[in-house]
Amino acid sequence: MNQVTIAALTMQHSDDSSDEVDFRPLTAEQAAYVRAANPVTSPWWVVLGQLLVGAVLVGLVGWLFDERLAKSVAWGVLAVVLPAALFAYGLSSRFAAANAATAVVSFFVWELVKMCLTVGLMLTAHRLMRDLSWPAMLVGLVVTIKVYWLALALRRKVRTVQVTNLS
Repeated sequence: MNQVTIAALTMQHSDDSSDEVDFRPLTAEQAAYVRAANPVTSPWWVVLGQLLVGAVLVGLVGWLFDERLAKSVAWGVLAVVLPAALFAYGLSSRFAAANAATAVVSFFVWELVKMCLTVGLMLTAHRLMRDLSWPAMLVGLVVTIKVYWLALALRRKVRTVQVTNLS
C-alpha cells in the first residue's frame, strides 16, 4: 500500500485571523487516491439488502407459522423497504447533490418523508388487514430496519490514508 502524507504547512498569522491554518487543496491525483481508499456505500445496496432479508423473513414465517403472520411480517417489511427506496431516490437526486446546504436540507426532508410514509403504511396495514398481527408486523419492521447495521458491519474497511505530494 502506498502511504503518503501531506506536507506540513506553516502557520500564517495575520492581523484579522490569528488561528487560521493555511492549506493546499489536493491535486486531482491525490483526491483520486483518497476516493479509491474510501469507497462510498450506495444507499441502493442497503435497500436491496433490506428487500432480500425481508423476503427471507416472510418466507420463513410463512413456512414455520401461517399465512396471516407472514402477511403481517410482509407489511412490516414493506413499511421499511418502500420508504427507504424513496429516501435513496431523494438523496440521489440532482437537487440533493447541488451543494452542501441542499444536501443537508434534502437529507432531513427525505428522512421526514420516510418516517411519515412508514407510519402511514403501518396504519394502512391496520385498516386493510382485519386480522393483522401487530407483533409480527413489528418483528418484520425491526428486522428489516436492522439491515442498516448489517450493511455497516459488512462494509469494506476504510483504509487510513495520509496524502502528500505523489510526484
